[in-house]
Amino acid sequence: MKKTIFVKIFGGYLLVIIVTLALTFPLSFRAIRHHHINTLTGDLKNLCLTLKLNISPLLENNRIDELDTLIKKLGRQIETRITVVNLDGIVLADSEKDQAIMENHKNRLEIMQAIRDGIGTSLRYSTTMKEEMLYVAVPIEINGKVFGILRASLFLNEINTLLNNLQMTIIKIAVIIVVVLLLGAFLFSRNLSRPLKELGDASRKVAQGDFNAKVYLKNRDEIKELADSFNYMTDQMKNLFTQLSYQKEELDSIISSIKEGLCVLDKEGKITIYNESFRKIVKNDSVKGKFYWEVLRKIKFDELIKKVRGERSSIVEEIELNNKTYLCSATFCTNKEEIVATLHDITKIKDLEKTKKDFVSNVSHELRTPLTAIKGFVETLEETTNDDENKHYLNIIKRHTDRVINIVEDLLLLSELEEESSSLEFEDVNLEGLIENILKIFDQRLREKNLVLKFKSDKDLPLIKADPFKLEQVFINLIDNAVKYTESGEIIISLSQKDEKVVIEIQDTGICIPKEHLSRIFERFYVVDKSRSRKLGGTGLGLSIVKHIVLLHNGKIDVENIPGTGTKFIVALPIHFS
Repeated sequence: MKKTIFVKIFGGYLLVIIVTLALTFPLSFRAIRHHHINTLTGDLKNLCLTLKLNISPLLENNRIDELDTLIKKLGRQIETRITVVNLDGIVLADSEKDQAIMENHKNRLEIMQAIRDGIGTSLRYSTTMKEEMLYVAVPIEINGKVFGILRASLFLNEINTLLNNLQMTIIKIAVIIVVVLLLGAFLFSRNLSRPLKELGDASRKVAQGDFNAKVYLKNRDEIKELADSFNYMTDQMKNLFTQLSYQKEELDSIISSIKEGLCVLDKEGKITIYNESFRKIVKNDSVKGKFYWEVLRKIKFDELIKKVRGERSSIVEEIELNNKTYLCSATFCTNKEEIVATLHDITKIKDLEKTKKDFVSNVSHELRTPLTAIKGFVETLEETTNDDENKHYLNIIKRHTDRVINIVEDLLLLSELEEESSSLEFEDVNLEGLIENILKIFDQRLREKNLVLKFKSDKDLPLIKADPFKLEQVFINLIDNAVKYTESGEIIISLSQKDEKVVIEIQDTGICIPKEHLSRIFERFYVVDKSRSRKLGGTGLGLSIVKHIVLLHNGKIDVENIPGTGTKFIVALPIHFS
């Protein structure tokens, strides 16, 4: 059961009051009783000392009858029992009883104390009066000699009656004090708990979305400061929620207006956010809260998501979905371990690209025959003519014809490599021997340009599964570029094994490729220096062919710009093709 702050405070005050009364009442009553008895003891002592003056002459002259008469008279007047006892304990006179029938008092405590200490007190049960009594005894001395003991006593029931009346008075006063204290505690507890209850009720309203809930207090204390802070907080929360609502609506509007399909996956793979375009792409009306593999059943998409989560990076790949091609970009968000994926429809671009490739392939096929014929007739004219001027023009025609034929051959090869049906003829290839044979082709050109070529290979380099003819084209193109664009210095070719791959590095000391061109040098017809490329007979297709062949072998090719020292191409080929 929940205990309110009112119950806790009021209950605490009540407990403190009860404990205080329980401790102080018995102690105070005991102290009052003790003090009262001490006061009566002092009064009885003074009484004895006063009476001793009247009693001493009678006792000295042994006038016992007169002594008894006097004692009884005085007892009635002062309402106090008076007893005179000789040193042997025999009662000589008593104001209440006949002394002749009374017991010997020699062993009474107050008598013994009076004889020993000069005064004796005792609070005990009287065997004579059959009641509890307070006794005070003093010795009767005449000329320094003790003749007897004078004892005065009071009935304890009279003392108890007085104390009981006093106790009742104290109880009444205590009850009044308790009532006043409890009333004060009640008012204090209610005044403290009421504003807190108002704050609690207002907090629940705020939790339910009512930011207009306010608490206004009249008192000036810390709770009012708390209420004012609460009101300020609700105002700030209202403003923040208004801004958040506006931003959420704006974000929802932006996400909905994006033509690309968009979805956000949590760390478990569930779709938390998506737009209308994504729903249309997957053709599913119920998307939110489902696992992505329930909505988009594509192995390639599943592999992409797993790769992004494993590498915690961004990856872009093409996927086929419902007879359409989409460029899928997946990005890992580290703060919530979420993945944001977008699907951009590139079907028209891919169709246009295919049309362009088909056109280039068809044109290349159509150009091959007439170009071969032109080259043949030019060579025939060169053999039959003796005119130097005509030979000059024929050389120009032949050079440009050869360049066009090279472009056509490269285009046809590139088209063949881009075909999905393109296949490789795998053999066990010794890369060290393959490259050594290729280097013989460039011996003359290296000598002509005074270039130094260094070739180094790791020992016990394993054979790899590859197409040797295709790899020849890769290394011929890369080494040809290195020789072509290096005017002085050296070319270094190295082979090494890293894990399950063989890495080939071709580094030259030629012109550096600017950083802004590095990302595009593997594109068709892309050249860094068009005038230089045209002069050297470059087609802009060599590196594109290289990349396609490397990718067909499940390999990887990278290029690094080394400022001041040239360019490095790095090719990594798997030892076992899978």
